[in-house]
Amino acid sequence: MNEQLNDEEEIRARHRQRIEQMRRDKERQMMYRRYFKKYTPLAAGAFVLFVLILVGMKLLHKPSNQEAPRTEGAAAEDAIADGAVTDAVVTDGIVATGDALKENVTGAATLLQGTEAGAIWRIIQSMVQQTIEEETLSGSREKEALGQGIIGKMNIGETADQLREDMRPKVYTASATADTLQLGDTLKSGEEFFSSYAILVDMDEDSILAEKYARTRMNPASMTKVLTALVAAEHVEDLDDTFTMTLEITDYGYVNDCSSAGFMKDEVITVRDLFYGTILPSGADAAVGLATYVAGSHEAFVELMNKKLEELGLSETAHFTNCVGIYDEDHYCSVYDMAMIMEAAMDNELCREVMSAHTYNTSETPQHPDGILLSNWFLRRIEDKDCGGEVICGKTGYVVQSGSCAVSYAEDQTGKHYICVSANAGNKWRCTLDHARLYKQFLDAS
Repeated sequence: MNEQLNDEEEIRARHRQRIEQMRRDKERQMMYRRYFKKYTPLAAGAFVLFVLILVGMKLLHKPSNQEAPRTEGAAAEDAIADGAVTDAVVTDGIVATGDALKENVTGAATLLQGTEAGAIWRIIQSMVQQTIEEETLSGSREKEALGQGIIGKMNIGETADQLREDMRPKVYTASATADTLQLGDTLKSGEEFFSSYAILVDMDEDSILAEKYARTRMNPASMTKVLTALVAAEHVEDLDDTFTMTLEITDYGYVNDCSSAGFMKDEVITVRDLFYGTILPSGADAAVGLATYVAGSHEAFVELMNKKLEELGLSETAHFTNCVGIYDEDHYCSVYDMAMIMEAAMDNELCREVMSAHTYNTSETPQHPDGILLSNWFLRRIEDKDCGGEVICGKTGYVVQSGSCAVSYAEDQTGKHYICVSANAGNKWRCTLDHARLYKQFLDAS
């Protein structure tokens, strides 16, 4: 008996060592990725800018077929090469300034240091492509336009303020109006409305169409996984990368009585499978696996989640302690907060793709030779309901403290966009009916 216990303890110790080693390896991998993303575009961008400068200088002084005396343009080119600042009138009517070139390079270098490198790199790529297309122009007027255009494009510094504004994280808000419906126990149709908390948001107008204790603190249950998917989507680069499930991850859901996607210990699955396993069957195994893949540990990922809440402007009213939705006094938000999280997720292409899937079959593995067929039962329950439009995405949740809850995204016949969140409906069928009936009352009217 003692030998068996010793063997089990040794197995657990080896298991803990493997988990710790995987965590360290993942942290190193994420660090390398951050360095690569940060410095490679900077180096590439600087190189492209250097090439553009050379091209611009070449165009500023294009030699004729016949021998000609040195022009002011040639003198300007020499002055630029020597670091001097001189105005130049160039051959073929191309007008430029040494000051402009020097200022543009300085502005670009400053911008590259103070702005997200990836966005700058995309702008530089666009500049190069446009320059190549414009090089098909001919004639003095076209050459003049080309010369001035290149200088204008090289002046990236002029777009810095706008670029920084575009890259600033979007803060999602919605406001009540004089027309906002205060929901009770019945709707305008006379049909019963079951949920204790609810909100319907018009995403296009940033307005609240209907609400019921919309800003009261509650436990979001597995609606939490919307934020889990959003944070992961913003950090994952390769959906075909693989992750090995561990006993610690699979046991997490079992111990806490959570839903499971059905992945097994030592099963090697794709990151894409983790996303779909997190949302469609609300799998705790997939969610914790995804969190561990992204951040190295569940705890580190939760820090990213709360950082995202702060970025969204929700940190004063929302706080999460896990990526699954397990009840905790410190794990909370309001249905309004969840609506804003959902709106942010709908702006993410991967999240929209995953949350709109009715079914998904995971990759084939030795443990599951045919994969695992996953279903989003909320979408399948509501698809035959008259909602006045189409419910495209959805995520449910349930813990005793919040009852049956769900967050969904819909579009009406004109293409307008809406988000509905409800909680404490009694059961999943009542929860689904609340969404369908609330959508119908407002989407039909639109």
